[in-house]
Amino acid sequence: MSEEKKHSSAEQWTSLQAYALAAVCLFVGVAGGWFIRGSQAPSTPGIQSVAASTQQQPNSSAAQPSSEEMRRMADKQAEPLLAKLQSEPKSAELLASIGNVYYDAQQFPVAIEYYERALQSKPKDASVRTDMATAYWYVGNADTAIAEFNQALSDEPNKANALFNLGVVQWQGKMDVEAALASWQQLLESNPNYENKDKLLELMAQVKKHSGLKPGTQAKALPQ
Repeated sequence: MSEEKKHSSAEQWTSLQAYALAAVCLFVGVAGGWFIRGSQAPSTPGIQSVAASTQQQPNSSAAQPSSEEMRRMADKQAEPLLAKLQSEPKSAELLASIGNVYYDAQQFPVAIEYYERALQSKPKDASVRTDMATAYWYVGNADTAIAEFNQALSDEPNKANALFNLGVVQWQGKMDVEAALASWQQLLESNPNYENKDKLLELMAQVKKHSGLKPGTQAKALPQ
């Protein structure tokens, strides 16, 4: 590939990613602003509201708690759950709830730890696995994220949140537009009443446009 083509490709993906930041945020309201939670229900409103406020006021340093401050907040929020865990160490629900506390506080490595423990007790919980997969993406592991999304979809084939998030990682993490479109198309076909259908269709059209695909291009099938 020539230097000119490399530069053109880089500009194209910069444009794609800039659009993603604007468009995908229409779908989500969780820490990080990209993905939909597996359960679509944040378990820690206090931490969630702090995380949201940091996005709404990006230029206000006073409104942006540090990672250490977020960790302390999460530790405090998790205290009663951790105390209860002492008598129920294998409770999938408790472990997942603790994972959610740290996920909402953007402490993703800790969240992954508790999600993994929850899945040891309840391995087919697609909501927990979706959140864990998303957390893996946030720590920079796209391949593991995709593998975990696929496992969640094996357990619950039509899970809308897993399909949406999988598409984002395929697109942003692997730059595989066709795979992302296939995931989103499956989401639409398997969830005809998907509440964000119109916005997703708009996003898909923009992804095709900015990637040079024709509007009528068929997405490749997802692996079975």
